[in-house]
Amino acid sequence: MTVKTRFAPSPTGYLHVGGARTALYSWLYAKKHQGSFVLRIEDTDRERSTEESVQAILDGMQWLDLQHDEGPFYQTHHFDRYKELIQQLVEQGKAYRCYCSKERLDDLREQQQASKQRIGYDGHCRNLSCDEQDSSQPHVIRFKNPLEGSVVFDDLIKGTISVNNSELDDLIIARTDGTPTYNFTVVVDDSDMEISHVIRGDDHVNNTPRQINMIEALGRQVPKYAHVPMILGDDGKRLSKRHGAVSVMQYRDEGYLPQAVLNYLVRLGWSHGDQEVFSVDEMIELFDLKDVNRAPSAFNTDKLNWLNQHYIKSLPAEEVLKHLQFHINEQQLDVANGPDIKDLIPEMAERVKTLKEFVLAVRYFYHDFDEFDANAAKKHLRPVARQPLELAKQKLSETHDWTAGNLHSIVSQTAEELELGMGKVGMPLRVAVTGAGMSPDLGITLEWIGKERVLSRIDQALDFIAQREANS
Repeated sequence: MTVKTRFAPSPTGYLHVGGARTALYSWLYAKKHQGSFVLRIEDTDRERSTEESVQAILDGMQWLDLQHDEGPFYQTHHFDRYKELIQQLVEQGKAYRCYCSKERLDDLREQQQASKQRIGYDGHCRNLSCDEQDSSQPHVIRFKNPLEGSVVFDDLIKGTISVNNSELDDLIIARTDGTPTYNFTVVVDDSDMEISHVIRGDDHVNNTPRQINMIEALGRQVPKYAHVPMILGDDGKRLSKRHGAVSVMQYRDEGYLPQAVLNYLVRLGWSHGDQEVFSVDEMIELFDLKDVNRAPSAFNTDKLNWLNQHYIKSLPAEEVLKHLQFHINEQQLDVANGPDIKDLIPEMAERVKTLKEFVLAVRYFYHDFDEFDANAAKKHLRPVARQPLELAKQKLSETHDWTAGNLHSIVSQTAEELELGMGKVGMPLRVAVTGAGMSPDLGITLEWIGKERVLSRIDQALDFIAQREANS
């Protein structure tokens, strides 16, 4: 069998984490079996579908580098095909016109709820004679679901699922205005596109028996199904489009690398022993639907942060810089006004968890600051720091060897002359030149900030101390 999978999002919102994981699993399964991956935009909900959402989906797929082999296809381009097959089913007696009013259907639902019956259409128009039908009157088209027997399918994740046809009602496949409904369009597209494996969220499990009956009514091959369990948020509630920052592009905006997001998503419901870190090639080689958990998975932001920092540390600096550029632009960091930012990546990787944090943390290399971090200044820019800073400034101003090793020696010499521990000199100096308490090795920090800036910032710190003394 030639494997062909698809990802078929509805453009009524952004590409969220659950959808991205489904796309990843479908993509991996196709790649593992040397098959094809199709991207299909299910945009038949004209009222809610937007071009903005379509673009957000395409942007998210591109950022994650989940490249499709076919598509993107749009269901609104296939309306003639859907209408053709709906008419075919009507002519074959496998679908029928339903003239029931909204009022009748509402009353029916209330009666069923009151008597605790199964909620569903009662087949009122199922066997109307030709004389009782008038196609010029408002009506919908319903699929004539089998009344007997059952639908049995082997879900590749959940196992065998069996549903009696008596539990399924006759679904609407064309609305009053003639537009087709989701459950029918997806059947036609999966059949026409020869999708071999449908991998999707388990919120579609209830649709599957109905869709299988439609596929068989059309005389088509039923694909294999795999329904992926839902994702729960950090708070244990179901992850949804309105669950906070769960849009894929939101993770880009927050400073996550696509490699980290992909690695996190693949492990969010799938495992291979105790391994946590996977390259894309390893994912393709090792991924198998039978290893996907049947139970829901819980999102863990701490683990995502850990993975993101791992990739900041382990990826080539050029690759990190490619994704860092978005945040450089976003935060208007003037990287021409300081050291080569690529050199900062290995130095800062142990100190930050996201690229957004990275840009904030290195800003002092490129831009002067007006204020010191309140906590760092309170602790380290005290009157006792005046003498170490003044002596360090004198020595730094006199040196012509502005290199990390020599600058570190100057700080050590200052501490020795004053008979102080390195921390009594190094920390006030670090706060003075960075505005806060975190930076790479102090010698490297001083070298990269530059002599003129270092001396100016020490003066700024001395003024701060003097002001502090005056106010005490």
